[in-house]
Amino acid sequence: MSQSDNPKETDSTQEDENLPPLTFLEMLGSTLSAALGVQSERNRERDFSRGKASHFILMGLGFTIVFVIIMVLIVKLVLAQLA
Repeated sequence: MSQSDNPKETDSTQEDENLPPLTFLEMLGSTLSAALGVQSERNRERDFSRGKASHFILMGLGFTIVFVIIMVLIVKLVLAQLA
């Protein structure tokens, strides 16, 4: 039996297509959770069913850039205090 013959798989595929895309805040929360390593299984499944890889790549890059800038500013502030 092929996958298209299985009505349950067809229904779940159609349900996934009808789900709304992730909001910015949901994606931000998922990105921060993933960065800390505490992403829940439920949210991970939601991300894979409703999210787009390109959006998560951009969120990850944005998070990384902001993180590096914050670290540089903290180091500069600490070094300025020591001088």
